[in-house]
Formats: sequence, structure tokens, C-alpha cells
Amino acid sequence: MALIALLVAALVGGGWSLGFHLGNAHNGLLAASFAAVGLYVVRMRPRHREGRLFVAVGVLHAVMFFGRQYGSHDGPLPGAEWAGWVGVWPLSLAIALAGWTLMAFPDGRLLSPRWRVAVAGMLAMACGLAVISALWPVDYGRTALVVAHPLDVPGADRAEAWWSGVQKSYLLFQAVWTAAIVERMRRARGDEARQMRWLVYAVVVDLALLVGGVVIVGSPAPGLLALPLIPVAAGIAILKYRLYDIDPVINKTIVLGAMALVITAGYVAIVVGIGAVVPAGRGALWLITTAVVAVVAEPLRRRAQRLADRLVYGHRPTPYEALAQIATRIDDAPEELLAGIATTVANAVGAREVVVWVGPADRLVPAAAWPASAADTPRSMRELDRPRWHVRPVSHHGTVNGAVTLRKPVGEPLSAAEDRLLSDLVAQTALVIVQQRQAEQLQAAARRIVTAEDAARRRIERDLHDGAQQRLVTLGLDLGALAERATADPALAARVRDIRAKLLDTTSELRELARGLHPMVLTEQGLGAALEALADRSPIPVKVTVTLDERSAGDIEGTTYFLVSEALTNAARHSGARLITVCVTKSSAGLRVEVADDGCGGATRSNGTGLQGLADRLAALGARLQVDSPVGGGTRITTVLPCG
Repeated sequence: MALIALLVAALVGGGWSLGFHLGNAHNGLLAASFAAVGLYVVRMRPRHREGRLFVAVGVLHAVMFFGRQYGSHDGPLPGAEWAGWVGVWPLSLAIALAGWTLMAFPDGRLLSPRWRVAVAGMLAMACGLAVISALWPVDYGRTALVVAHPLDVPGADRAEAWWSGVQKSYLLFQAVWTAAIVERMRRARGDEARQMRWLVYAVVVDLALLVGGVVIVGSPAPGLLALPLIPVAAGIAILKYRLYDIDPVINKTIVLGAMALVITAGYVAIVVGIGAVVPAGRGALWLITTAVVAVVAEPLRRRAQRLADRLVYGHRPTPYEALAQIATRIDDAPEELLAGIATTVANAVGAREVVVWVGPADRLVPAAAWPASAADTPRSMRELDRPRWHVRPVSHHGTVNGAVTLRKPVGEPLSAAEDRLLSDLVAQTALVIVQQRQAEQLQAAARRIVTAEDAARRRIERDLHDGAQQRLVTLGLDLGALAERATADPALAARVRDIRAKLLDTTSELRELARGLHPMVLTEQGLGAALEALADRSPIPVKVTVTLDERSAGDIEGTTYFLVSEALTNAARHSGARLITVCVTKSSAGLRVEVADDGCGGATRSNGTGLQGLADRLAALGARLQVDSPVGGGTRITTVLPCG
């Protein structure tokens, strides 16, 4: 890249040293701007495709600029004919390459394969035009070259006649670029949309200067000399679009442009139109024009500002619409509702960034933001007071529960109407935060109940295992010894053995009951061993897959165990399945549990069933039970238990 920079600098610098030619100046400016921006982008992001395209455009324009400058020099220079020739025939390639660069903005990738076909066709057509221009001096007429074409190929007259028609292909190139840019603007969202605004703004400004130059001074020179605005704006869009906000620039440009247009039209109407009808001095007409402008300037500015706001920022909802948007989402989850409030605030007041904070005044945590990438780190209320930010604390009964902060575009203050609307939205936010906190408290209470139930189960299981179960086992041993001694009375011995058998059955049932309350193997060996034990006792074959790096909390493991146990029991009673699969894995979202069978399906989660009880237990832990059980298609039960 250093060699490319030296090459471009040498070509551009050497070209300028040969003199100034207005018709070729834009090539030198394009070479310097495209190459400088492209080299800087590649230096900051070495693999950036768009930066490499910029460099290619800059190098090609540098070659053309030097060649034309060399061939336009008044004094005789060695090889001037060939240098001028090199400066002319690549023009179609330079135009096509610049079009490819604009179509691939901002990341160097085209939108789809059909646009690749369009670029390939454009490059192929440009190559054909370049060959014609290289063989015959068809494009020499509009250059300042003082040297002749170095080749003498027959058919120059026919080539000249044909060139006047095929040269219109440049208009087709421009139509393709425009269509690609419009399509990308239509699809762009978020950061890419902001980047596209930079490019479109520069292109529109340059077109305005081009048209204005043709209309006012009869020359496209102002627009051609302003072409470097496009690569400079594109470079800012690629690397610095977050630092420099383009929307206020577009807004002010539209306002000033509209006012300048109307004032100019008024001047022409009064000075030229009235002056041609009413005999009056030019000074008097100027005074009349000034008075009219003074009267209509402020109403005109307000109307132009509303138009600019609508074009740049889109539709901003009225206070009623903004509050209605919050009301329609009141049934959403608290997190989604806070995100909706952030979006509504941004749309209602035209903010560039909005963050909704939750927590006490000394530690506020960002709970929602617009755009989503604008999330921040925890801060205190004092730390929220930053330059260009508006801060509104969210209070309930005098206690700070959060805050809403927003940043407006540069130069756009918060109006009185927007301030009132923001106060109303902050009041709605306070209710949402209180609702969220109450929901969290209810869930925490439900989780404590589940934890207490699990602790009670473990205590009952331990008491049964260490107390009643051990005494029954000892009693069984005593009865066995008594049966061996009662040999003299066979009837008594048989009776004792019968009682002992019933006692052993009771002990076994008590052991199963204790295991159902809370299995000891779950506490001692973990979830994998406990699920394998459940599979061993199932009358239907069960395939268990447990992929865990470490053990989870006791309430999570207990809930998983009882979920699988209930699912296996239901499958054994109702499904008629031949195989059940149990899969427990750890993911970023939590502990994922899935139980599926190949039975008859048709399971429902109606009130009073085991599945409803599982759903209630999962809800206490912040999880949801999903049941997929089409008739004849088996049953699949899934959930994700949060482990944080």
C-alpha cells in the first residue's frame, strides 16, 4: 500500500506540475480523494473490500490525470502522444469501476447474484468501449490534448459515427448505479442505513452543484470539481459514521436549500416580472423584494423545517399517538414494554439515542435502549448527567426507581411540547418499572416456595430413610429369625414368613415413596445418575443423553428430575410409545430439557393434570413448558431452565 500511495502521489503531483486544465482538474481531485480515502480505510481495516475498490478507482484516475496533463502540455514532451492516449481510452473503465464501487458501498459486497451479473455486464460493455477508444480517436474531441492519436487504424469515420450512439451507454451505467443505491437504501437498517445517508447526501449535493453550474454559469465544472465530496463522505460513513451525525446536516441543507430556492424564485418574479411591467428603478425593486422576504421568511422557514423533519426523521407520532402506543403494549412482558417505551420516546421526540434505566439512584442498570446497540454500563444518577443528554428520573411515591435518558441531534433542542410528552411517557415508565419489580418479587417468592418444598421433600425423604425405613428393615430381620426358630409349629412359621413378606413389600413401597419425594441419588450423584435410575425403572425403553459440565442449583436439578419423571409416567400410562428419548444440555440460555416419545400424541395441558403442575413449577423458576403433541405424531415436552 505504501508503493501505491507513492505512485498516486507521483502521478497526481507530476500532473499538477505540468499546468492547470479545468476540464481535467476533476480527475486529479478524484485520484487524490479516492486513493487517500481507500488507503486509509485499508490501513484501518486491512480486509475491507470497499477500501480496495476505492484504491483501484484512485489509481486509475491518477493514471488518466497524468496522461491527459502530459498530453495537454504546450511544449513538446517525449512520448506525449502515448501518454495522452493512456489518459483517454480507460475512461469507460473508470466510470464502470466507480459505479461498481458505489453499488458495493458500504462493505464492498453486492446485494445479490443478479447485481453481480449487472456489474459483469457493465464491465464487459466498458471494456468494449475502451477498445474502440484505444483504436480510434473517438473521444479526443472533448479533451484538451494537443497531441494526435498514436494509432492509425482504418475505419475511423465509421468508428466515429458508431461512437456517438454507443456512448449513451454511460447513461445506462448511471441508471444501474442509481437502481442499486436505491435498492440498498430500501433494504438498509440500523448502522448501514446511517452509512448510506452519507453517500446519498454527497451524491445529491454534487448533483445539485452540477445542475446549478449548468443552469447558472453554463458549465458542469462546479459539480465536477465537487466530486471528491463523494469519496470523502463515503470514507466518513465507513469509519466515522457514529462520530459525525449526518441527519442534522441533511436537515439544515433541506431547510436552507428550500428557502434559497423560494427566495430566488421570488426575486426573479419581482425584479424581472414586475420590473418588465411596472417602470421602477432596480433599487426600488430590491427594497420590495427585501420587504417581501422579511415577511415570508419565518413562515417559510417553519414550513421548510417541518418538511425537512418529515423527510429526514420520518413521521413523529403526536402525544396522543405516543401514549396510545404504550397503552396497546401494556400486556407485553415488562422487558418488551420497556423496549417499546424506548422506541416510542425516540420516535416521538426525534432522539438519536434513548436508554431506559432501572434501579435505585446510586446504581441504575440499562434495561432497554433504542437503538438496541446503545446499551450502557451501570451508572449512578449523577453520572447520567452528560453533555447533550436529557435526563428524566423515574419516581414512584418519592422513590427513584429508574431514569430515562435521551440524546437529540446536534443543534436540535427539546421543545416545550416534546418536554411535556416526555414527562407523560416517564410517568408511564414508572408504572411499568413498578410492575416489573412486583413481578420479580412474585417470581422470587414463588421460587422460595419451590425451594422450601424441595427442602421439605429432602427432609421427609431423609427421615423416612434413616428412621421408619430402617426400623422396618430391622423388624423384617427379626421376623426372619423368628420364622427359623418356629420349626416346631409349621403353621406359626408359615404365618410369620407371610407377615415378613408383607413387611418387606411395605418397606419397598416406602422406599419408592421416599425416592419419589426426593431421590437420594440426585443429591449424592447428580442429575445424570438420577435420570438413568428413572430410565431403569420405566416400563418403556428410555434413551438418556445428559451433557453437563458442572452441576446446577438444587432447585434446577430437582425441577428437571420431576419434569422427566412426570413425562415418563404420562408416557407409560397414555402414549403407547415404543421408545422415549430424554436430552438434557447446557446452553447460553440455561438448562435445556427435552422429553420425546413416539406414541399416539394428543397430550393437553388442561387444569388439574400433571403437565399443568409442571408448568406452574417451571413458571416459578422463570421457565415455560412447551408441549408439542399432535394426534398420532408423538409427544415432545421442552423447557429451558435459567441457571443464572
